[in-house]
Amino acid sequence: MTGIGRRELLRFGGAAVLGGPVLLTGRAEAAPRPPGPGGVPYDAPLPDKKPAADVPTVKPAPAFPARAPGDWIDLTGPAEPLLLKKRLTHFSVLQSFAFDEAAGYIYALQIVQGGVRLKGEGRTYSHAQRASRGDLCLNRLTMSGKLKDRMFLKGFGHGGTLGVQHRPGKAPLLWTEWDVNPASGYGRGIARFPYAPNRVLRADDRALRTYRPQPGTTKNQPAVDMTTRRLLLRYRRPTGVYRYALYDLDDFGAGSPKPLADVAQPLLRKGVFHQGLALSGNYAYQLTGSPYGPGNPASGPGNARLTCVDMRSGAIVQEVRTRAGQKLHPREPEGLAVLHRGGERLVAGFTSGKVNRRRFSLYAHGG
Repeated sequence: MTGIGRRELLRFGGAAVLGGPVLLTGRAEAAPRPPGPGGVPYDAPLPDKKPAADVPTVKPAPAFPARAPGDWIDLTGPAEPLLLKKRLTHFSVLQSFAFDEAAGYIYALQIVQGGVRLKGEGRTYSHAQRASRGDLCLNRLTMSGKLKDRMFLKGFGHGGTLGVQHRPGKAPLLWTEWDVNPASGYGRGIARFPYAPNRVLRADDRALRTYRPQPGTTKNQPAVDMTTRRLLLRYRRPTGVYRYALYDLDDFGAGSPKPLADVAQPLLRKGVFHQGLALSGNYAYQLTGSPYGPGNPASGPGNARLTCVDMRSGAIVQEVRTRAGQKLHPREPEGLAVLHRGGERLVAGFTSGKVNRRRFSLYAHGG
């Protein structure tokens, strides 16, 4: 995802809520020490898998039940616009989003904007510093895209994916990457926590429930499917290979993350980036692409693609070029989620607008 090295100045008309964003002058700072572990880390290694092979490994039914053929989301039809040019708390780009349909909310992550001072901080940081520190703003919006409130996550990661675990009568549990590697800005584990408006949550907070399901890896990014109560994890091995691992959500949350399946992520085309991840049943969905620019001109169809992967075999079931938001500028794909209301649909996010005036749009595929 691009844009993490640019300073994006906050343009609010004064002090914001939360004791939060205030315009002050930033100055350079050395990379911070990595945060310590959270409350209940899970560090037990998984059974050894040879990195060189990178062959899909699965567990048989009934732990991983089969579904009827053709039960993936058909991505071939035109995309339907759901939200157009909405804004988040800051003007930095949308990184990821997820739906809590039962409660009627959208949750969205973005890197904290440059020039912002959060509650408890004595100074401001540039956007590039926030990216390397793994500081995120977690927004809560209505299903119509109206911003309701937000909380902040310090030392977590890049925010490339987000999972929402609905709990009737309680605040939902949010799943994100965690324990940022300052060298890359991405998380080395994942964390689970209840949503709490206005809170500034640190990666070393003892109240966090933290996990290292693939010890020694980085770019740990989760997605959640509440219909099957499963969690999908994207992770990068030290060899540079990316993989997808599927877990039972309840077992994972209890500290027993034993994968139901573990397959290689499909290789990316040259010049594009992994921009989103979603899970529905036996299928993982990924969004790839880059903003308009050299090699991806606005006059063309764009290079944003949606791919459906069968987690039972690692095979690509379907891959399409999406023309959603084709007239947006600069049109960078950012974020992916499944929406069940109105028929199961795959929703892709796109950002647009000037550097200090970013907006996001959501488009639904299938249904």
